Amino acid sequence: MGNGCKRGIIPTMKKQASVCVVGAGLSGLTSIKKLLDQGHTVTCFEIGSDLGGNWRYDNDNGRSAAYASLHIDTSKKRFEFEDFPAPKQWDPYLHHTQVLEYLESYAETFELRHTIRFRHKVMSIRRDDDRWLVEVTDIDSGGSSSDVYDAVVVASGHHWDMNMPEHQGDFEGEVLHAQDYRTPDRFIGKNVVVVGLGNTGADIACELSWHATAVTLAARSGAHVLPRYVLGRPLDTLSSRTSSKLPLAVQRVLYRSLLAVTRGSQTSYGVPTPDGPLLSEHPTVSQDLLRLVKDGQITVLGDVSRFTETDVVFVNGESVPADVVIYATGYNISFPFLPEELIEVRDNRVDLYNMVVPVDLPGLYFVGLIQPVGALPPLAEQQARWVAQLVGGAPIPSAGEMRAEIVVATFARQQQYLDRPRHTIQVDYWPYLDHIRQLADFNEPQHGAGMPPIV
Repeated sequence: MGNGCKRGIIPTMKKQASVCVVGAGLSGLTSIKKLLDQGHTVTCFEIGSDLGGNWRYDNDNGRSAAYASLHIDTSKKRFEFEDFPAPKQWDPYLHHTQVLEYLESYAETFELRHTIRFRHKVMSIRRDDDRWLVEVTDIDSGGSSSDVYDAVVVASGHHWDMNMPEHQGDFEGEVLHAQDYRTPDRFIGKNVVVVGLGNTGADIACELSWHATAVTLAARSGAHVLPRYVLGRPLDTLSSRTSSKLPLAVQRVLYRSLLAVTRGSQTSYGVPTPDGPLLSEHPTVSQDLLRLVKDGQITVLGDVSRFTETDVVFVNGESVPADVVIYATGYNISFPFLPEELIEVRDNRVDLYNMVVPVDLPGLYFVGLIQPVGALPPLAEQQARWVAQLVGGAPIPSAGEMRAEIVVATFARQQQYLDRPRHTIQVDYWPYLDHIRQLADFNEPQHGAGMPPIV
């Protein structure tokens, strides 16, 4: 697995600290690795009995949304960590079992497991003078304990607190969230309505179209549906650091032209196009959805208005019979172990400098709390690298400068993306990756002290 090198500690900062990491998923593992590289002492608490987070199928932490057929929607080369390549023989789009194998090998190669306390739930994190008091519960014994750390890295993810919309009516069928979906067999012969046209909703609808009697996809505002492959190449390999620097209007023209040639008009398949232009919302990547809608295996309707006992009624007055409703409506951002007076989540938004650092809370950091147009691991890896340096004393702007930058970044995000809860933590892959890497590179010995310009 991979050809990464054994972990070598390179102390580049002024001090070594004790650090608590919350969660042993993808973001937690790279956080542990980068903290150890800087010589810090790490204790990681993980609710489940093993690592992997969302990528461990039926994880006993109760938070995994992986279904049996799940593949990543970004290509392997864009998904892998910089210091740990995925096996060359693997296909471009990894199955969730391969992602888990990759993470397990990452943990073994860099000797991370000894830092993780499995089956331990973090109950409370609060300030203790200039340090952090962390209270945890041993799930198996029921015992509680607490300890004080110099820093805390929250890497618990944002795909676990299910968003379940409320609709009028007394529906007598089954209602579930996509997080609870696993296999299509129990939906054979049933009428299913999938609410939500994101990647998960599209995946589930496509799979069920071969098993259920009827599948209806409820799309409140449509979505830009992009194929996994374009001209024989994974879609995300068509973007580059250079193309990301083009004006947004030019990027949109290029993508529209490419899609016009390779896919044609989306509406000609029967799937509505949203009001916002390309790159104004997170796209839906599916190789099969448009074809299945065109072939009549999936029906796409608008937003749900209400339920009857047996039907789902849409805002345009149409209704369909339903035995099952599956909400693929995303997740809420929440941190039950952090007091609201420390971290306030407003409209699914958390104000963080560079999506990592809360102002006026030295020693508290977030890794992986982003929704990239592209793969998460390389971005979380650079976040973790930068955090490990900040823990060790690397420079950071003043509170005033950070607040100003948060305002500027939030405004820029709102200018590009539609005003939706899912876009509050949206970032563009190349610009964000390069900026976070620049921050971390500047702290390496060859660059010396100081801060790069804020962008």
